[in-house]
Amino acid sequence: MKASIISLGFLSLIFATSCTTEKSDKLEINPPQVKKIDTILTKHGDERVDAYYWLNQRENPEVIAYLNAENEYYEKMTAHTKDFQQDLFEEMKARIKEDDSSVPYFLNGYWYQVSYEKGKDYPIYSRRKDKIDAPEEIIVDANVMAEGKSYFNLNGLSISPDNRYASFGVDTVGRRKYEIQFKDLKTGKILEQKIPLTTGGSTWANDSKTLFYTKKDETTLRSNQIYKHKLGNSAEIDQLIFEEEDETFSCYVYKSKSRKFIFIGSSATLADEYRFIDANQPDSDFQLVTQRERGVEYSLSHFGDYFYITTNKDDATNFKLMRSPINNPSNWEEVIPHQEDVLLEGIDIFQEYLVLSERYNGLTRIKVQPWKNKEDAYYLPFSSETYTAYTTTNLEFETTKLRYAYNSLTTPASVYEFDMATKEEKLLKQQKVPDPNFDKNQYISERIWATANNGTKIPISLVYKKGIQRNGKNPVLQYAYGSYGATMDPYFSTSRISLLDRGFIFALAHVRGGQYLGRDWYEQGKLFQKKNTFTDFINVSEYLIEQKYTSPEHLYAMGGSAGGLLMGVVANMAPQYYNGIVAQVPFVDVVTTMLDDSIPLTTGEYDEWGNPNEEKYYEYMLSYSPYDNVAAQDYPNMLVTTGLHDSQVQYWEPAKWVAKLRELKTDRNLLFLDTNMEAGHGGASGRFESLKELAKEYTFIFDLEGIKK
Repeated sequence: MKASIISLGFLSLIFATSCTTEKSDKLEINPPQVKKIDTILTKHGDERVDAYYWLNQRENPEVIAYLNAENEYYEKMTAHTKDFQQDLFEEMKARIKEDDSSVPYFLNGYWYQVSYEKGKDYPIYSRRKDKIDAPEEIIVDANVMAEGKSYFNLNGLSISPDNRYASFGVDTVGRRKYEIQFKDLKTGKILEQKIPLTTGGSTWANDSKTLFYTKKDETTLRSNQIYKHKLGNSAEIDQLIFEEEDETFSCYVYKSKSRKFIFIGSSATLADEYRFIDANQPDSDFQLVTQRERGVEYSLSHFGDYFYITTNKDDATNFKLMRSPINNPSNWEEVIPHQEDVLLEGIDIFQEYLVLSERYNGLTRIKVQPWKNKEDAYYLPFSSETYTAYTTTNLEFETTKLRYAYNSLTTPASVYEFDMATKEEKLLKQQKVPDPNFDKNQYISERIWATANNGTKIPISLVYKKGIQRNGKNPVLQYAYGSYGATMDPYFSTSRISLLDRGFIFALAHVRGGQYLGRDWYEQGKLFQKKNTFTDFINVSEYLIEQKYTSPEHLYAMGGSAGGLLMGVVANMAPQYYNGIVAQVPFVDVVTTMLDDSIPLTTGEYDEWGNPNEEKYYEYMLSYSPYDNVAAQDYPNMLVTTGLHDSQVQYWEPAKWVAKLRELKTDRNLLFLDTNMEAGHGGASGRFESLKELAKEYTFIFDLEGIKK
C-alpha cells in the first residue's frame, strides 16, 4: 500500500444484528453485518477512514465467514425464485445446440476444429489430416482434463510446426495463472515437464523444439518476462530472453502469419515496442523495431520484405498504416493515411490482398484492397442499421478466401467465406437456436441517439419484440461498459431472448470510453474526462424515460468489471432512475486499488484512470470512486456479484462496497452480494455453469418486475 495505515480500532462485532430489514414479498430477514475496523489511509494530506479495509485478508476465516453469510442471506431472500432460476437456466440451455462444432480451418496440412458434445461443459480440440473427412484425431478433450475439478480453463493451444506436439495452458483456480503442458500427439501422452505461472499461450520456433512463452509476476500477475524453453528440458533451466522492467508495460510473444518471424511485444495503454527474430533461428538475438515512445501505439505484421505497422504515430488519432523494411525496421513510410472520420482497427494480410477492418460512424466495415491494383478496392456489403462484423480465423496466406463473422441483435452468429477474387460468398455456418418458438423476424433492432449534457450525441442499440408500445411501461435492461477503448458491439445472444420474450427492451449504450465512434470517443472517456462515461449512461437513461420507452419503475442497469464501476457511480449519482442494478465483479474501490501497486494489473492502468500518487489524479478519482462516495441516501435494488479468486477485480472491492452500502443507505430495497467461492473474474467455468449465474441475475430483475415465470 502506498497510503500509510495510521490506526486501527475495533468498533463492532462481526455479523451484528441489523436494526433495519430489507423488503421482500416473501420474507423479512436481517442482512449480515460485518465488523468495522477503522483503517486510516493518508495520501496528499488527505485522510480517508476505511472501516472495511480488513476484508482484503483472503485467508482470514472471518472474511470467509462473512462472504458465506452474505451468500446464505442471498439464498434465503431469493428462495422463492429458486424454481424460476432453474426453469430459466433450462430455458436458456435449451437454446444452445449442445452437440456443436466450429467451422474447420486448414493449417499446415491439417483441418482443425473445436466441438462440444451433448451434456458436456468443455470443448474438444481435434484435427484431420489433409482432408476434412479424414479420421478424427483428438488433440485435447478438456472434459477429461476437467474431471474432478470445480474450475477448469484451457487456453493457448499451439501446435508445433512438425505437427508432433501440442502446448496449452491450464488454470484450475480462476486467477489466470496458467500452467503450460505438452502433449505428444504421436503417442497421445502428456509430457512430464510443466511450466507454471504463465499466460497460457506459447509460440513454437520452426525447429519444433524451441518454445517461447510469457511468465507472470507472482504477486501482481503482470506479464513481465519472456522465456525460451527447449522441449524435454525442465522449466527450471529455461532461459530468460526478455524482461519488461517498466511496471506500466506488459509483454507477450507471437509468430507472424507468414510463420517467418517471432515477435516480442511490450505494451502499455499509450505505447508499444516490438522485437523480432527469424523463426528459423530461435537462438539468435531479438532485434528492436523502434524504441518505445510515450503516446505512440503500433502493432506489427509481416509481408514480403516489409513489416506492416498499424499506428497512431504523428497524431494519427484514428490510426494509419505504415511499413518498414525488415533490414531497416525503424525507417517507417506511410501506406494508408490517417482519416479523421474512420478508425483503422486492424489488418489481415494475404499474398494478393490487404484486408482493412475499419469503423465508421459506429459501424464496422471490411475493405478488400488488392496489392497490385489499389484502385480496385471495395467494401463487403452490409446494410443493417446496427450489426457486428469482423474477420475471423484467416491463418492461410496463399489464398483468396477471407473468412468473416456477422451477427446482429436479431441475427444469429454467422461465419462466411468470401472469395476476394470472384466476390462470391458462401455461408459456412449460422448459429442454430434449437427452440421451435424462436423466429428472428419477431424481433426488431434499431439505433437511436440520446443527447449528452454538452450536446454530444450518444448512440444506443435497441432490440425488442414486435408489438412493443412506447407507453412508459416497458421494462428496459440498459447495459454498458465504457472503458479501455473496448467497443461493445450489438451482438446476438440466445440467452437475451429470455428477456425479450418477457416484454423487455434491451438497450446497449455506446458511452464514451469505448471506441464505438472512433479513437476520440475513447479519449473523451478516460483520465480527466472519465466522468463523461457516467453522465452518458445517465443521459441515455433519461432519454429512454423521456421518449417513453420505459420509466424509473421499470428501468434496470447492468455492467461488469469496469462496467461495474459505471454501475457504482450511477447508483450514487442518479439512483432515482433505476428500479434495479446488477453490478458484476465491479471495480468500485478505485482510489485504494490504484494506490496499491501489489494488486494485479494496477500499474498498467495508470494511463486509463490516472496515477493517484499524483495529487491531481487522486482528487479526480476520489470525486467519483463508488466506494468513497457511498452516501446516506436511497439506492435502487441491487445485486452485486464477485469471485473469491478474481485476478482482475479483487473480491474485497464489491464486498467492502456492499458492507458500506448496508451501513449508510436509507431505503429498505434489496441488496445482495453473491460470491462464487470457486471462480475468478470470468465467473464459473463451463458453458452451462455460466448460464446458471446469468439465470440468477435475470431472475433478480424479473422478480423486481413482478414476472414470476
